[in-house]
Amino acid sequence: MTAALGLDLAFDDAQQAIADSVANFCRDHCGDELVRASAGGLPEALWRGLAELGVLALATPEGDGGALEVAAAMESLGRAAHPGPLAESFLAGQLLPEAERAAVAAGEALVAVGSPPLLPWAPVAAVWIELAGNAAWLCEPRGPVDAVATLGGDPWGRVELARHTALGDPRRAAALGGLALAAYLAAAGHRLVEDAAGHARTRRQFGRPIAEFQAVSHPLADAAIQLDAAATLARVAAWHWDEASGEAQRLAGAARLSAARAALAAAHTAHQVFGALGVTLDGPAFHVSRRIRQLVAAPPGPEPARASLLAPLGL
Repeated sequence: MTAALGLDLAFDDAQQAIADSVANFCRDHCGDELVRASAGGLPEALWRGLAELGVLALATPEGDGGALEVAAAMESLGRAAHPGPLAESFLAGQLLPEAERAAVAAGEALVAVGSPPLLPWAPVAAVWIELAGNAAWLCEPRGPVDAVATLGGDPWGRVELARHTALGDPRRAAALGGLALAAYLAAAGHRLVEDAAGHARTRRQFGRPIAEFQAVSHPLADAAIQLDAAATLARVAAWHWDEASGEAQRLAGAARLSAARAALAAAHTAHQVFGALGVTLDGPAFHVSRRIRQLVAAPPGPEPARASLLAPLGL
């Protein structure tokens, strides 16, 4: 990807190959039934398979590429609603010592990232990172993890952590995690919009497909435009991250906020189009929209992103 008067935001051949490879993996191994069944856990074979593709090692010394390669992979993973601590793994890959980083990249250890006591993936994690402002720590649990049920189905838990290794300033790592999450959310939102549009073309009311009614087609079009903007912003942030630009953190925060808003709006619109079918557990939308809602709330949350946008304004 090159910079001239503007940015060429199309993936290059290598990045597109990553996107296609991950999409093929998800088609073969991460179908909708598996995603629905994985609520509350994570299939080990699925996670190991993703690691064997080299996805979890992207942008680390053990792997290839940088943020644009991460974005390419996350767009395909988002369309499949692939479960697991994906953005957390990319964040962790920028902070962890070699041994722990290699274990995460190989799919041998799941990582829990956030500010205790409540952490996503805590009940099944083997590596623990506490984020505390502009500092991060490699930690160990002081006691057992108290599992917490979640709407999205991901295993969260309450746990007290003991810090033992300082990992430095996490802001650049958090920017990679944020833009990765943005790419995933925008793609998951697009999946919902496309599925809802397909339903609208075949569902008939008053003798006509409901797609012909502006009350259905216009909200879907609005959702698609917002998601396109969010996906574009995630790629812009990725380019700046790869260039070690001072704008990377701010743009990654903007991408996360934009994608969260667009994906939540897409989920709302899709559920309206599907009607009662959209809120059934085994329906075409719920397993995707529940992951969107879960991930929007994932640590470190939207507050650091907002702060990075407001700081240049003195707010």
